[in-house]
Amino acid sequence: MIRFLAAFGLSALLALPGLSVASAQDAATENGGAPAAGAAPASPQPAAQAEPAWRTGTALIGEPKYTDGFTHFDYVNPQAPKGGLARFSADGTFDTLNFVVPKGTLAAGASNLLYDTLMTSSYDEASSMYGLVAEAMRYPDDFSSVTFRLRPEAKFHDGAPITPEDVVWSFEVLTKNNPQQQYYYRHVTKAEVTGPSEVTFTFDETGNRELPHIVGQLTVLPKHWWEGTDAQGNTRDVTRSTLEWPLGSGPYRIKRVVPGRTIAYERVPDYWAKDLPVNVGQNNFDELRWEYFRDDTAELEAFKGDQFDWRVETSAKNWATAYDFPAVRDGRVKLESFPDEGSGVMVGFIPNQRREMFADPRVRRALDLALDFSEMNRVLFFGQYFRVDSYFYGTDLASKGLPEGPERAILEEIAASLTLEDRARSMPEAIFTTAYTSPNSETPQGVRDNLREALRLLQEAGWKLQGRQLVDAQGKPFRFEFLLNGPTFERVALLYKQSLAKIGIEMSVRTVDTSQYIERIRNRDFDMIYGGWGQSLSPGNEQWAYFGADAADHAASQNYGGIKNPAVEKAIQRVVFAKDRDDLIAATKALDRILLWNHYIVPGWTLPFTRVAVWDRFGHAEPLPMLTPGFPTTWWWDEAKAAKVGRAPQ
Repeated sequence: MIRFLAAFGLSALLALPGLSVASAQDAATENGGAPAAGAAPASPQPAAQAEPAWRTGTALIGEPKYTDGFTHFDYVNPQAPKGGLARFSADGTFDTLNFVVPKGTLAAGASNLLYDTLMTSSYDEASSMYGLVAEAMRYPDDFSSVTFRLRPEAKFHDGAPITPEDVVWSFEVLTKNNPQQQYYYRHVTKAEVTGPSEVTFTFDETGNRELPHIVGQLTVLPKHWWEGTDAQGNTRDVTRSTLEWPLGSGPYRIKRVVPGRTIAYERVPDYWAKDLPVNVGQNNFDELRWEYFRDDTAELEAFKGDQFDWRVETSAKNWATAYDFPAVRDGRVKLESFPDEGSGVMVGFIPNQRREMFADPRVRRALDLALDFSEMNRVLFFGQYFRVDSYFYGTDLASKGLPEGPERAILEEIAASLTLEDRARSMPEAIFTTAYTSPNSETPQGVRDNLREALRLLQEAGWKLQGRQLVDAQGKPFRFEFLLNGPTFERVALLYKQSLAKIGIEMSVRTVDTSQYIERIRNRDFDMIYGGWGQSLSPGNEQWAYFGADAADHAASQNYGGIKNPAVEKAIQRVVFAKDRDDLIAATKALDRILLWNHYIVPGWTLPFTRVAVWDRFGHAEPLPMLTPGFPTTWWWDEAKAAKVGRAPQ
C-alpha cells in the first residue's frame, strides 16, 4: 500500500521512478486463508452470503484505530491557524504536470496536492484507511471484490461533482497508460459503475485482503476536463506530457509555474473535504512552493540565504561540516533528527542483471566483497552510517541469525516445491546453514581477505586476471558504467572504483541530469545504479513490483535489477497470503533471506533517522506521528516564531 518512505540519506535515490518524495511506495497486508506455496489462488466463485457491511475505515491488521465519529487524527492540531508560506527545494528540473504517463519529469507536488484518492491513510498506523472521496467501502469475506460509495459533496475545483464514471475512467486511463499502475492493479479484472454513487472493482483471485486497500489508493481524475479542450481549442490528450495547469480536486491548486524552475500551489479555501475528520488540522499553509536547483552546492547556499525553509540533508559530510553559519548559531535555523520508526529500507549498488556480466550471483557477491564500507564510512561519512544487512532493515521483519521455527519451515516448503534445477539456481544452501553478514572490512587484513575471496569467486564464474585486468574466456574486459544523477555521490563512486580496480574490474562513472537519469532507468539503459526500496511494517502486494519476475520486464517498474527467481516468487506469495501477523513475519524473513543470498544488491548504508534543517517559522503538534514528520501537511505557520526569525523573502 502506498505510504511513506524514510529519507535514505542519498540524493541519487530520490530521482528513481517510484521513489520520489511524493510517490514513495511500500505496503501493508494481513491475510486469512493462505494457500500452499506455489498453489494458484482459487478463482472467485459466486456464493450465497450476507451483504457485506459498509466501512468508513478499515485495517489489514485488527481494527482501525479511529472509529466512526472520530473528529480528527491524534497527531494534528484541530485549531491550527491557516496562512503563511512553506518553501522547498528540488533537484534538476521538470517538464510536465501530467502524472498519468511516465513521460518527462513530473513537477513536485503535481499528483498528491492536486488530486484526492478514494480512501486515505493516517500517519500513525501501519495499515489502516479511511474514506475520502469514498465515504465508505465494502467487500465480501473472500475479498473477491470491493465497492466504494462516493460522497455526494465530493467535487473538482470547477465545482463539477466527482462521479462513479470519473473513478472508472481514472482506473482505465491509469492502468492503460502507466506500466507501474498497470502492474500495481493487475489483479483487478473489472471496474464498473454499480449504482448512482457506487463503483465496484472485481479481482481475479480470492483471499488477498490487501486488494481492496490498494484500490482505495486510486487517484480520481476529472474525465470531463481531460476529454475537453484547452485554451487554444485543442482536445486534451491524457497520454502526453503537458504544462497546462490541470484541474484537480485536492487541497491545493496551481498558483504559478516557471517551467523547469518554480512551481507554487495555493490552498483552495472552499476545498470540498477541508472539514472531513481525515483533513481537520491539515493543509494549513496558504502557499507551498518548490524551487529547482541543478547543483547541490547552489541548493545548500540558497538554503543558507533563506531561499527555502526545509532541507532534508542527504550528505553526511554536509551534516558534519556545512551547518556552522550564523542562522544556526543564533537559533533561527534548527537542525532536527526525526526517527524513522515506521518503515524499513534496503539501499545499495544495484547491478542490472539484464547485462550478461552480472547474471552470475558469484560475480555479484564479488562486487559486494570489493566494497570497503568501513573506509568509506571513516573517510567520507564521518562515521555516521550503519551498513544495511536486510531488505527490511530497521524493522522486526528483518532476518537474523539462522532460520528457525516457522521461518525455516516456510523455506523448506519453498525448496521442496521447486525442481532440482530451480532450487540449485535460486536457493543457495547457505540460506539454511549460514547467517547472512556483510563482508568485514574493518581491518586491513579483512579488506585483503575480501579481495582474495572476490577474485576466487570471479575465477570460479569464468573470469581471470590478465595482468591487472579481469577478462572473460574470450578476453573481453570486465568493465561497466555506474550511472548517477548528480555530483554529490561521485566521491563515493570513485572510492568504490578504486576498490574494484584492485581485482581488475574497470568501473566508469557517468553523471547525467535528472530527466535523462529517470528516462534511462525507465528503459533499463544502465549497468549499475544506487537505489533501493522502502518497506512498511506490513509488506504485501508491492513485493511483486519490487522483486517479481513479471515486473522485471515492465518498463518503469521498481524491479530495477531484473530479478527473476522462482523461490522469490513463492516467498512473495507466502507474504501476500500470510494468515496472521506471525505468519507474515516468518514469510517476510524467508523472502529476505532468499533475496540476500542471491546477492541482487551490494548493500549500502543508512541512518535510523532523517536529518533536517529548517528555518524556525513553523509549529506542529506533539508528538509527531510515527510514520513521518508530517511536514508540511500537519504543520502550520507560526506568526510569533516568524517575527523572531524574520519573515521569509516572498
